[in-house]
This record gives sequence, structure tokens and C-alpha cells, in this order.
Amino acid sequence: MSTETNEGAGFSAAERAAMKERAAELRAEGKKGAKLADGLQQVLDAIEKMTPEDRALAERVHVTVTEHAPDLAPKTWYGMPAYANADGKVVLFFKNAGKFGERYSTLGFEGAAQLDDGDMWPTVFAVTRWTPDVADRVAALVRSATSRVGAE
Repeated sequence: MSTETNEGAGFSAAERAAMKERAAELRAEGKKGAKLADGLQQVLDAIEKMTPEDRALAERVHVTVTEHAPDLAPKTWYGMPAYANADGKVVLFFKNAGKFGERYSTLGFEGAAQLDDGDMWPTVFAVTRWTPDVADRVAALVRSATSRVGAE
């Protein structure tokens, strides 16, 4: 899937259908699956409530996380789309600009992300547009944040 063709366009019909199918599969798995399906639905509902600009960014983040860190469980965290590890700890979240009247949306990483890099490192990134460069950087951050989870 090309991020360039989807920039600002929101979820494609195929992406929406795949997410609905995945939610149905999760519910069919029983109680644990139903909880994951509910988390996914809450994230999709939170994204749907955003302004078109914020929604386009949140949708691309969602697709990137599910592609590069499929083991993370979608959930909402303070009403924001978030993704948690197997222990239920939030690894990353997306805060849309409209949530608190901010100038830009942010992609943030919590301690469970283990992005440790020396004595100081960034954990929150401003996102104003979804470009191929941004897509690559977000994918790399997501992979890095999840590659060490549970490694210690």
C-alpha cells in the first residue's frame, strides 16, 4: 500500500473492510478476542471524531502501527488512540491537535516503548503532514519501540 496515494484521503474501502473483518475474527476468538475487538472499535471511533486533518494523520499512524507492530493491542488512552503491549501498558499514542487546541498533532511513546538512547532522547514527535519521509520515520520508531519490549 502506498502512503502517497492515501495521504489525506483517510482509510480506503479495503482498509475499512479489513478492520471490520479483523474485529469480527477477534470477537469470534472469545473473551480475550472480544476485548481486543472492543479496543480496536474504540480507536476507530476516536479517530472518526477527529477533524479531517487530524483523522488523516491518525489513520496513517494506525495503519503503520498495525503493519509494523501487529502484537500491540489498540485501545484508547485518555480518549486518544493508543497501542499497548501484552502487559496492557501503553507503548505509543496519537494526540490529535484538536484534542487540546494545539498547533500540531503528536505521536508519543511511553516508558514501555524502551526507546532509550543514552542519557536523553525524544519521546514525543510533532506531526503536521503525512509524507513518505514521515511514514518511514514513524515505521522505524514503531519497530524500534517494539523490538526491545520484553527484551530486558
